[in-house]
Order: sequence, then structure tokens, then C-alpha cells
Amino acid sequence: MAHELVCGVDVGSLTSEAVLLKGDEIVSYSIVRTTHDSGESAKAALEKALALGGIPEKEISFVVATGYGRVIVPFAQKNVSEISCHAKGAHFIFPSARTVLDMGGQDCKAIRCDATGRLASFVMNDKCAAGTGRAIEVIASLLGVPLEEVGAISQRFTGEVPRISNVCVLFAKSEILSLMREGAPVEGLLLALCQAVADRASVLLKRVEVEKDLVITGGIAKNSGVVRAIGEKLGIDPLIPPEPQIIGALGAALFARELLSRRARSSHLASTQ
Repeated sequence: MAHELVCGVDVGSLTSEAVLLKGDEIVSYSIVRTTHDSGESAKAALEKALALGGIPEKEISFVVATGYGRVIVPFAQKNVSEISCHAKGAHFIFPSARTVLDMGGQDCKAIRCDATGRLASFVMNDKCAAGTGRAIEVIASLLGVPLEEVGAISQRFTGEVPRISNVCVLFAKSEILSLMREGAPVEGLLLALCQAVADRASVLLKRVEVEKDLVITGGIAKNSGVVRAIGEKLGIDPLIPPEPQIIGALGAALFARELLSRRARSSHLASTQ
């Protein structure tokens, strides 16, 4: 059973991902934009992963869904919380992981896991979009900067960093507009944004008592400005997965593998009684 094809689907607020796993090998994966229909977003992610891998859907033996839309994924046999999935997925990539920071589109989660990747504790900020992918997306659009270039551009600034005092996205947006009118450079504003996001993330991490190694997952993990700022604030070098956006879906696929194996053992025991 360990080598049967399983699937994990993560339906997030901004993007949806699917991971196809066989044994310890990620056979294929996909990342698509989440639409108003979580079920359709999950289906689109699965279909893209299958197409990229050249795999027929009938070969999948078990599917686990996670993320905000996990309860309405029609083809999933089970759903598991994204917190547990990120802990398991991060530990699979980095077995030394003990702390995980999942920086998603609408919230940020600080997670502690044990030596097996099992969830130990977590805290999250889900009351405001500040410190999330959505906040960076809004400000990047305001400044006319492609989202994927925010981190790199912020690192070009070497002067005194402007201070963004507001944590609410709407107020921060107003504050940045005011700083722009005063002549603050875009690079400096982006660095200020990255540091503000890192401030909020660091507060969450300290609440779970950061233990090395720290792994950052989610779309913001691709932002070098935020990653660097978090590392500097905590005095550690965060570990970044090769594709940080699929870690939740990977964790879901790992749960699918476990559940499939457990079902097979139960069937075998039943047949021998």
C-alpha cells in the first residue's frame, strides 16, 4: 500500500494545490487560483496535477483534502486540518523541523511539531489580513510592483526604512499613500512592508516558543524580504521548501498514504478472523 498513488488537495483562500504521491516520491503537483467555488478549485488543481504527470485519475487510491474548503471537496475520502498537514508536510521535507510558520493568503499560523511531524501546538492570527499574503498583494498592487518581485526589490534599499505603524491593511494602505506623497521610495516602502509582516509573524512564533529548525511554508515563503527579516528578528536561518506552496497538500497526501495503509491492515485482519 505504501507505493500506491495517493493525493492531497489543499483548498486555500487564494490558491489551491494538489500533490500526487507514490511512496516517498512526489509524482506531480499543481497550484491554481482559488475561485468562489472551492469544490471546483479542488477539481481544477487535481486535473492539472494529473495532466502534468500524465496520470489517469482512476490510478488514485485515496484522497485527503485540507485547507478552508476541505469539507466540500467531493472526491476526497477524508479531510484533515491544514495545521496538521503543514506540520506533517514540512517534517517530510525537513525531518529536523520542530517549528513551522505557515504564511497563507488570509492568515498566519505558528506551529510546533514533534520528532515525527505530529502537531504539538499552534497559534494563529485569523482576525485580520495584516501579515498575510493578501496584505502583501494589496500593497504590491498599490505600488505597481509584481507580487513575485516584492522581496527582491525590497532588498535593494539601503537607507533609513520608513515606519509602517498600522497593522490593519486598510490603514497601512492609507499610511503608505501618505509616505509616497512625502517622496518615500518604493524600495523602502516594500522593505518596511516586509519588516511589518515579519514583526507580526515573529510575535506568533514567540508564542509557541520557537524551537529549531524553523520551516516557513505558504506563498510568503517565496518573499526573500520577509524571510530575511524573520531570520534577523529571531536570530536563526529559516528553512524554505523547494516549493513552499504545496506543503499543506503534501501533508494531506501523507495522511492519505497513512489512512490507506491503515484501511488495508484492517481489511487484512478482518479477513483472517
